Amino acid sequence: MKKFDICVLGLGYIGLPTASIFSTKGKSVLGVDVVQTVVDTINDGRIHIEEPDLDILVKAAVQSGNLTAATKPSEANVFIIAVPTPFEERKDGFRIPDLKYVESATRSLAQVVKKGDLVILESTSPVGTTEKMRDWLIDELVVQGKTGATDLDYYFVHCPERILPGQMLKELVTNDRISGGLTPEAALKAKELYECFCTAEIFLTDARSAELSKLAENSFRDVNIAFANELSMICDHLGMDVWEVIRLSNRHPRVNILTPGPGVGGHCIAVDPWFIVDAAPEQANLIRTARVVNGHKPRHVLAQVKKKAGRIKNPIVACLGLAFKANVDDLRESPALDITQAICEIPEAEVVVVEPHVKELPEKLRGKCDLLSAENAVEVADIVVLLVDHKDFASLSRPVLAEKIVIDTRGFWK
Repeated sequence: MKKFDICVLGLGYIGLPTASIFSTKGKSVLGVDVVQTVVDTINDGRIHIEEPDLDILVKAAVQSGNLTAATKPSEANVFIIAVPTPFEERKDGFRIPDLKYVESATRSLAQVVKKGDLVILESTSPVGTTEKMRDWLIDELVVQGKTGATDLDYYFVHCPERILPGQMLKELVTNDRISGGLTPEAALKAKELYECFCTAEIFLTDARSAELSKLAENSFRDVNIAFANELSMICDHLGMDVWEVIRLSNRHPRVNILTPGPGVGGHCIAVDPWFIVDAAPEQANLIRTARVVNGHKPRHVLAQVKKKAGRIKNPIVACLGLAFKANVDDLRESPALDITQAICEIPEAEVVVVEPHVKELPEKLRGKCDLLSAENAVEVADIVVLLVDHKDFASLSRPVLAEKIVIDTRGFWK
């Protein structure tokens, strides 16, 4: 069995860029993913996600022999876990973290881990997950008969990613990082590892502080977006232009109201606040309220569409954008996707969809609507609903749009 410098578990939006950039720095890297087609695609020097310049990086890493993909981990000196951390929705609307992928990835290491190895959790996780990771690994080692193993034989660290889709490769290198170890020695080892490509500052701390810092960053953004979204709903109720109100308010030197939208999506801002609420439900009142406000915004947009559609016989509705943010193909937790699915249920309405970053409709929309080009969709539509401010939509004909009922949830055409 070949021994690698680094083994990265999870080859999605975080794991693949991370594995690739380590490979370009001369590290021998094994990328692990449970989906065989993902493994085959990467070993062929191609990518399965959309990210600027990532295809070039992966191709170079694979051709150099420094990056290999497989469905199971192998022996290495460093193991980086970058798997999803989804949530389960309760009947009361609250959401609780689901760590099954982190646990499964951690337990899979018991076959190959050895004394002195560094185990890093990059997945955004609830407070205390790094400790659970340690306990799962030791438990699995004991199950396999390695009864002499203790947590002191390994170095456990949480190093949360802080990168933005569309700018991942740049931000991997230039953004500050946090290295939070279960011991100071573990944090230092991880810091030394990331210094091979990270040009920014790497801060040492404990694992719990690192975990909560990442959750706090995204919760801060969620709260600020909630203010903007709530303000937009207030303006709709009062018959006012929220974009004008925000423009004027932001002329104050200490005010910077964000731009409202159809909700909040992605696998970070829409998810991470619930991890804090789950950990401290009695204390996280503002964070919970912000989640409720942002979670309600898609229903508010849907109500606007239904009101307009009710005035037209057999209306054709064009939904522009399915991704959770502009200029990416990432549909995870996307309010645009949820809104489009709900619009498809409006009686007598025909729905056409535009998403320039995908080649086919996601499963939940198949058979319910048609995927068209932006120009064709706007041409045939009675109602145009802009859900994502993709740059592709900037060039749409203004005279044609002027003839349509337009619901611009992003203020894109203001």
